[in-house]
Amino acid sequence: MSTIEDVARLAGLSRTTVSRVINNHPYVSIEKKQLVISAMNQLGYVPNSAARSLRNQKTGMLAVLIPRITNPFFSQLIESMEIEASDKGYQLIVCQTRYSKKKELTYLNLLKTKQVDGVIMASIQNDWELIEGYLQYGPIILCNEEDENATVPVIHVNQEYGGYIAAKHLVDQGHQRIAFSCRSLQSKVAKKREVGFLKALKEADLTFDENFAFRDAASIQDGKEVFHRIREMKDKPSAIFSSGDEVAAGIISEARRYGWRIPEDLAVIGFDNQAIAELMQPTISTVHQPIQQMASIALATLVDRLHSKKFHLRQDHILTVELVIRESTVSQNNVQLVEGDLQAQG
Repeated sequence: MSTIEDVARLAGLSRTTVSRVINNHPYVSIEKKQLVISAMNQLGYVPNSAARSLRNQKTGMLAVLIPRITNPFFSQLIESMEIEASDKGYQLIVCQTRYSKKKELTYLNLLKTKQVDGVIMASIQNDWELIEGYLQYGPIILCNEEDENATVPVIHVNQEYGGYIAAKHLVDQGHQRIAFSCRSLQSKVAKKREVGFLKALKEADLTFDENFAFRDAASIQDGKEVFHRIREMKDKPSAIFSSGDEVAAGIISEARRYGWRIPEDLAVIGFDNQAIAELMQPTISTVHQPIQQMASIALATLVDRLHSKKFHLRQDHILTVELVIRESTVSQNNVQLVEGDLQAQG
């Protein structure tokens, strides 16, 4: 019996490309599709996911829980996961929780009712003790989000270090009055980033002014509102660390609309290294997260747990973050000089 590897070999393409053709992935050229179809016809290869599902008593479906699909970070994470899932013979269901505890539990019930084989949680709203009960129905993986009580694989970056290097960069540029924004301290990710942020300030003997804390910002519009709150202050910060590039973009766009110079009047650094960070004028300094690597490890780990049946087993994959210096914190003429200094230090 022919396999997908046989089709890939005959077509002269990768197994990933063949998988994408079989699963109707939109980003495959017509030429490659024709090569795959021709090879399948020659070999008599017919994918039969329904028969395979019945034989293994599996749905072939995986669910990923995210808070907001409009957030470019989660959109990119989902895209990377979908490609990985397709390559492994699975389909991905995207479940948007909107930060709702009730919705999160509703989607976890997909595992309980055998509508999906496994779940990836990119955010957590409920306490782990409540989530853990669902492990009797199948594997759960944490990706991006982390919980110290979790008894499952956790794929994440060192969020605290990310907040630290962002704040230290601003300190190194001579800033002493530095603001901080995040979505909500209900988010464990935001908490970790603020811990790192405060650590950098403490090392520099700087005291954080609580008036500079904006803990309710998640979107571009929120960023615009943060700017107006700063603009109305008598004693303004000279820089701000936003734990998201969307908010940073909103701050910068509104600041420029009011004639503020970035970074001279207000330096801004974000987090995630989303595409918008390079498209803005000025470009946005940020902290890069390895999203594709995160997605790849998450899918591989979930599939491994499906096969091993070891659902209750902690395993940490901590990925590195990197500081990306652009024009929103360093004037255009000095960006290369600062990057050179960082490379020399490394």
